[in-house]
Amino acid sequence: MGRYTRLYDLREHVAVVTGGAGILGTETASALADHGARVAVVDVDVERATATASAIASEFDATVIGVACDVTDPASIAAATETIEGELGPISILHNNAATKGSDLAAMFAPVEEYSLDTWREIMAVNLDGLFLVSRHIGGLMADRKRGSIIHTSSIYGSMGPDQRIYEGSEYLGRAINTPPVYSASKGGVIGLTLYLATYWAQAGVRVNALTPGGIASGQNEEFARRYSARVPLGRMAEAREVAAGLLFLASDASSYITGQNLHVDGGLSAW
Repeated sequence: MGRYTRLYDLREHVAVVTGGAGILGTETASALADHGARVAVVDVDVERATATASAIASEFDATVIGVACDVTDPASIAAATETIEGELGPISILHNNAATKGSDLAAMFAPVEEYSLDTWREIMAVNLDGLFLVSRHIGGLMADRKRGSIIHTSSIYGSMGPDQRIYEGSEYLGRAINTPPVYSASKGGVIGLTLYLATYWAQAGVRVNALTPGGIASGQNEEFARRYSARVPLGRMAEAREVAAGLLFLASDASSYITGQNLHVDGGLSAW
């Protein structure tokens, strides 16, 4: 193995992916497993987590387990961490990726003037509070061991405002959509927390970075894809594997001198 290839070798690592049964989580867990990491696919839906882990383990001949966890509950996080470290060993990579659209899609996509505080708090509890709680627990363990890489999933709309024109005639699973205010606020908070934790844990040898994907196809209609792609310099939406490649870089020793950064994998959208 060459000296640069070796930087991406994760055979001595244990990786955790929250929201691991989702579109992006499945892809990043696969990328980590493909490079040798022992991986925990963590999701609130234990059946999906287990099925996803089994499929990844079979495809890459890797050690992958599915673990149930509610990221809004500190006790659930502690129990999941104990299970993971008991089966796989000390965690050294964390992809903090869990997010939610809430329990009511109509409320999720409501206009600002009608936005429910209950919906706001429900989504914030996962997207930002949950990310902090998982970081607090697992990052603390990493800091004690003087080793770790944490990657937080943010969004282009955490660092730039949405172009409302994209949403004219756009739908998600047959429903008119927009970028909700709580989504932008939560993902902006992810970037701020990334900067804080990067400097807080730097002396402990723990790196903390954000990963900002562009739009990934996940149930939007053709009109959305057309309008969105027209705003992107590369002229298309992202594929999950392309975002996972960015995650792999931030997780590995290839980025050993990188912390406190926000890696945009957005086809150039943020460069306009």
